[in-house]
Amino acid sequence: MAELATIARPYAEALFQAAKADTATAAGWLDELAAIAANEQLRQYADNPKVTAQQVLELFVGVAKQSLPDMARNFLQTVIDNGRVAVLPEIASQFHALKNAQAGTADAVVYSAFEIDSAALADLAQVLEKRFARPLNLSVQLQPDLIGGIRVVVGDEVLDTSVKARLEQMKVALSA
Repeated sequence: MAELATIARPYAEALFQAAKADTATAAGWLDELAAIAANEQLRQYADNPKVTAQQVLELFVGVAKQSLPDMARNFLQTVIDNGRVAVLPEIASQFHALKNAQAGTADAVVYSAFEIDSAALADLAQVLEKRFARPLNLSVQLQPDLIGGIRVVVGDEVLDTSVKARLEQMKVALSA
């Protein structure tokens, strides 16, 4: 949604500038805050006019698995004060895009029908980095409905070598 992206951009850029020295740590706590903010019940609680900004902040701090540094608390307080809790996942997404642009890398999600061991993942990373012509930060998600093979998503690029995709291609070819 363009509106969320427009709202999130200044927050992501400001955080990126403030955390220039340690973007990896900032990305860690920002991802956790974004995951917490993705909860529908929490967003409803935060949007309740009877609930104060301090109560919302305390809820975030209480739910967080890690202790939030001062920068995280200040950032979260600003987001809450401005009524932008729902935008936190988009802020995290844009922050990662800025971080990747600075490092010259990209995030890649590998969807697989089966577990991938670390040696196979290292080999796959080398092949994918050649294919996409840039270093990749791989994460693996299981998706049993692929039947076999993998599906790789890097930004808006998709490489689908799954059995499910091949069956769909055969279905289209046979029905044409």
